[in-house]
Amino acid sequence: MYIATLAVDPNGIRFGGLFGFMSPSQPALFLFGASGQFPVFELGRWWTILSAGWLHGGILHIGFNMMITRQFAPAVAEYYGAGRMIIIYVVSSAVGFTFSSVTYELIPALYPFSRILGFVGLAGAGLTVGASAAVSGLLGALLYYGNRTGSQVLRSQMISYAIFFGIFGIFMGGIDNQAHLGGFLGGYYLSKYMDPLKPERGDHLVIALICIGATVLSILASVAFGLQFFPKT
Repeated sequence: MYIATLAVDPNGIRFGGLFGFMSPSQPALFLFGASGQFPVFELGRWWTILSAGWLHGGILHIGFNMMITRQFAPAVAEYYGAGRMIIIYVVSSAVGFTFSSVTYELIPALYPFSRILGFVGLAGAGLTVGASAAVSGLLGALLYYGNRTGSQVLRSQMISYAIFFGIFGIFMGGIDNQAHLGGFLGGYYLSKYMDPLKPERGDHLVIALICIGATVLSILASVAFGLQFFPKT
């Protein structure tokens, strides 16, 4: 998906700055399903809460998310099962982008708290992408597992990660912390509902396949309905 967003608009690739290096253009990200207040509320592209988690805004962005996913996902798959890991990943991502889109839509009504939310990066976003919401969901799942099993080591590790990500998001700027928060809460409470101490069932694998299928359809829908907005070259 990252390569596709670069290839569809090579002239729009940005190289400035550390975090903006090799960044796809906004029209390219929009075409493939970027989420946020503008696509969801202004254009009614509600399905982008599923597609946005598979897009990234630069080489460092995708590299960091791949590294953390590689660290968290195998652990969640071991504790919950592969099917439930996929469910947590996809649903957490959707919850995170819903949080971000709704918050940004409500920002005018939240004044004067909107300034505080903006300062800590919790104001949501007009256009947002990235796997960080899903990764935050995996973190939430691991934290719940630590609480559920009484593993103080795992619990303290996940709390440390959560604090680090929170501080990093506040001070780096340009990070959609609202999507991270929504993803974390989605992963934590979904894990509570599924109960990792109970064995994975066959219907979990079916639901996981439905999540993957829905994500693919969301990307296809984004491209199909987004071509009318994509600038002609």
